[in-house]
Amino acid sequence: MHLPAVIAMVCDCMDQANRTQAMQPFRILKSAVAAALLFSTATALASDEEPPPIDHSQEYADCITLAQRMPDEAFESALTWESVGGGSAARHCAAVALINVGEFAEAATRLEAIAKDTPVDKPQLAADLLGQAGQAWLMAGMVERAYAAQTAALELAPEDVDLLIDRSVTLADAANYWEAIDDLNRANALAPNRADVLVLRATAYRYVDGLELARADIEQALRIEPQNADALLERGILRRLAGDADGARRDWLQVAMLAAGTPTADAAQMNLETLDLKTE
Repeated sequence: MHLPAVIAMVCDCMDQANRTQAMQPFRILKSAVAAALLFSTATALASDEEPPPIDHSQEYADCITLAQRMPDEAFESALTWESVGGGSAARHCAAVALINVGEFAEAATRLEAIAKDTPVDKPQLAADLLGQAGQAWLMAGMVERAYAAQTAALELAPEDVDLLIDRSVTLADAANYWEAIDDLNRANALAPNRADVLVLRATAYRYVDGLELARADIEQALRIEPQNADALLERGILRRLAGDADGARRDWLQVAMLAAGTPTADAAQMNLETLDLKTE
C-alpha cells in the first residue's frame, strides 16, 4: 500500500520520517523492555527450576538491572548464573542483555526458545516471551518473523491488549494499515480508556486517508490524557493537513516542552522546522 498523497504534505523531508513518527508510541513504550513484565516473567521462570542455594529472584533482579546499565557484563553474568542452576530466568536475562547491545535477532531466537520450553500450563508466560521475541525481531528489521511471533503469542493470549498493540505496529511497519486497524479495534474494545491505542489507531487511519476518524481518535485520546505527547504530536500533523498551521505549531511546541529529550520531541521539532521552511 502506498502512502496517501495527503500525508506527504506534512513534511517534505521524506515519507520515511512520517512512518518513523507513526512508530513512536511503540518505540518509546517498548524499547527499554518493560520492567514489570520482566520481573513477573522471572518469577514464573525461576519457579520451574530446582531451588539451588541461591536466591534466584534476587539474582534475576540484579541481572536485569545490570543488563540495562552494562549489558555486556550482564550477558556474561547470566551465562555464569545459568551454569549454576539459573535456568530459564538466566537465559531470559541473557536475551535482554543482547537486546540492549543491539543483537536483536539473536535475542529474539533465544526468547522463542525459552517460550518453547515453557510449561504448557503457563500460556500467558509463553505469550509474554513470544511478544518480547516479536519486539526484538521488529527491532532487527525482520517484520515477517515479528508478525509470526506475535501471532503465535496471540493464539495463546488472544485478549492481551499489549500483544495486539505490538502486532498492529508490526503490521503498520509493513504498510498493512487496515490489518493494523483491525488489531487496534480489538485492543480498543478490550481497553477503551487507553490513550496509546487511540493514538496508534489515529495514525493508522491517517495513513489510509481516514482523517475524520483519525481526528476523532486523537480528541478522545486527549480527553483521557490531556498532556499525552504522542497524541499532541499526531494532532499537530492532522491540523497541518487541514491547513491549520498555527494550531499545528502550538501542538508541536507543547510536545517539545512536555517530552524534551525523547524521540517524540525530536519528531515535533522536525515538523516545526519543516513548517518554518514552508512559511518562509
